[in-house]
Amino acid sequence: MFDAQESDACHRVYRDISIGSTRLALVRGNLEFLFYIAVMLVLIGAVWTVHRSVELTSGALWGLSVWGLAHMAGGLLVVPAGWPVNADSRVLYTLWLIPGRLKYDHVVHAYGFGVTTWVCWQGLKAALKSRGAIARPTFGLIVLAVAAGLGFGALNELIEFAATLLVPETNVGGYLNTGWDLTANFVGASVAATLIWNYERRTPDS
Repeated sequence: MFDAQESDACHRVYRDISIGSTRLALVRGNLEFLFYIAVMLVLIGAVWTVHRSVELTSGALWGLSVWGLAHMAGGLLVVPAGWPVNADSRVLYTLWLIPGRLKYDHVVHAYGFGVTTWVCWQGLKAALKSRGAIARPTFGLIVLAVAAGLGFGALNELIEFAATLLVPETNVGGYLNTGWDLTANFVGASVAATLIWNYERRTPDS
């Protein structure tokens, strides 16, 4: 059930994350993350525009808030010397959780675009409901939600590409990094699709 108080709390979290991250990026002169913060502010506006129409669940709003926090932390927090990283910069995004196999960046991608797939599913349900139909998780509709989530993942890669053109030094990485990002996005979207399928098919039509 939609809860206005929880929605307001999520809005405050978005605001505090943005303000705190902007201050830290300015203090460190981190031009790359000033760019990403500007993008995040645009995305916050987009989320709230969608929310006014769709009424996203509080769980989805909190999920997006956690993703925003994880993203800002990834680019601004510095890991201690001696921790395994894959770049000269020692920000959290470069940290290997499993050396040579799994980075913090991969986890954030998988989580974030899993949540995005869930948001896309909620948008699809709302669109069908406004037309008098009830969306049940058929294979086709689930694939559509996953494709939408992955589409937003591809848009993220375009934003990262723009960052490499606008900012002289970034932590974006090369072609291999993009491939792993897309793979992580697919894993997250697939997990979200599985959870949606299992949950929605056990709940009554609404």
